[in-house]
Amino acid sequence: MAERPFAWEKSYPQGVRWDVAFKPATITDMFAASVAANGPRPAIEFRDQTIIYRDLGARVAGAAATLQRLGFGPGTSVALYLPNHPWHPIAFFGALQAGARVVHLSPLDAERTLRHKLTDSSARILVTVDIEPFVGMALKLMDAGVIDRVVACPDDAWGIGPEPATALPDRPGLSRFDAVAATADRWPLVKPDDIALLQYTGGTTGLPKGAMLSHGNLMAALQMYEAWYGGQGVVRRGAERVICALPLFHIYALTTILLKQISNGNEIMLRTRFDVAATLRDIEVKRATAFSGVPTMWIALANLPGIEARDFSSLQLCTSGGAPLPIEVQQRFERLTGHRLGGGWGMTETSPAGTLIPIFGPTKIGTVGMPLPGIEMDVVALDNPTHVLPPGETGEIRIKGPNVTRGYWGQPEASAEAFVDGRFLTGDVGYMDEDGFFFLVDRKKDLIISGGFNVYPAMIEQAIYEHTSVAEAVVVGIADDYRGEAAKAFVTLRPGAPTFSLDELRAFLAGKVGRHEMPAALEFRDSLPRTPVGKLSRLDLRNEERARQKQSSPAGERP
Repeated sequence: MAERPFAWEKSYPQGVRWDVAFKPATITDMFAASVAANGPRPAIEFRDQTIIYRDLGARVAGAAATLQRLGFGPGTSVALYLPNHPWHPIAFFGALQAGARVVHLSPLDAERTLRHKLTDSSARILVTVDIEPFVGMALKLMDAGVIDRVVACPDDAWGIGPEPATALPDRPGLSRFDAVAATADRWPLVKPDDIALLQYTGGTTGLPKGAMLSHGNLMAALQMYEAWYGGQGVVRRGAERVICALPLFHIYALTTILLKQISNGNEIMLRTRFDVAATLRDIEVKRATAFSGVPTMWIALANLPGIEARDFSSLQLCTSGGAPLPIEVQQRFERLTGHRLGGGWGMTETSPAGTLIPIFGPTKIGTVGMPLPGIEMDVVALDNPTHVLPPGETGEIRIKGPNVTRGYWGQPEASAEAFVDGRFLTGDVGYMDEDGFFFLVDRKKDLIISGGFNVYPAMIEQAIYEHTSVAEAVVVGIADDYRGEAAKAFVTLRPGAPTFSLDELRAFLAGKVGRHEMPAALEFRDSLPRTPVGKLSRLDLRNEERARQKQSSPAGERP
């Protein structure tokens, strides 16, 4: 690692310093301080109903007391299986206040993935809502003995939603949050080093691993964002109305929207899903001041007919994350609206602070920005992670900072392998230029990022192999105009086995993989390429697809 000043410091926006003193802190203390300071201010707007900070604090205290009374406090894991709904922040902050650690489950997860995360994390309680498919899956998991208790929250607590509530059976282990509300005289002591969150991410094996994120990791990330945005004069405490259509079970929305905006006393306009018309209404009518989205959202907005005539004057900040944003989309949106579309890079293991593009002034085409205050990054040789490369040379990106995970839950070997010389190996391939701007080139792992969600080829392959006609299967990512990437399955058949269509394959995979993991394309081969040691080669197939995409793109266009 180069000595200070780092290359990026000379490119920092005026007012931003790298050498910020980070204070050890906890999410529980942050939340309590914000509730005390912002009591009557709006915290969440949902279905045209407003929850003020004082009421949110009371709900969180009730949730924490409920979990304590049920026996879930320090040393336990509490799983949240929730859509974007006020019950998420209530249960999230409530679990932390009770001293427990949170495990996020995605509504997109297949049942087998849910089982793995629950078993791996030792979570024996699951918090969900009383609508399908959430409560049905929760009860199914309890029937299977994966969990001991389900707490169902009433979906209609803040207005009627589009899905009808499910009549809950009277049975042991099932209760409602509002039916078991309680109070506590005191709370357990929570320390910055305590694990706040097991946020599951994947690896080369395809099995999700629980990144251990402490209170200190997540609060350090908040302080980094504060130093970056505050230094550029764009932090307005108690004055922002921030659209949250990103899923709160994802680290991007959890940190940059929920934690960051609660910390600053702002209002979160919580939406169950992204809808172009609803988002424009939030901006034009409700006068939202900030919107963070994944590339698929910006693609939908940029391609909307008449977008150049819409009123974006209320927006102060537009950012994209979760996956690489196509340069053409960024430039089109900026040209049509007059707003800079910011972005950066981060990952689950970094809470997800990493790099950001300056809000004002010059930047560079294709960059993911520069490291945030307090973060050290370098690039090392792909075949030697101890050899640091000079600017301009491509290799694997490493990162170090108080926001970086200590490792993976219950996996000491994987945790040790993820660090070299005290720096986390990201698996992302890129380079840093002379000015300290970072650029991503590829991913070292076989991860597919589809619409901002991680898709792991090995998991899809495992499910495809269950089909009786399949001899061999390889899944790779292919370019997708809307999602950025999508999964494509290459299959060889067993002798005499019948073929099947893409729709038939997708029907077969229902319940085995998530909707975001469903293959978007299928190709049968007589044989599949192999490496010199005989392993099936994703690399060869991925290179074939890239060459095919390049040939099909008009001259001069980026494939």
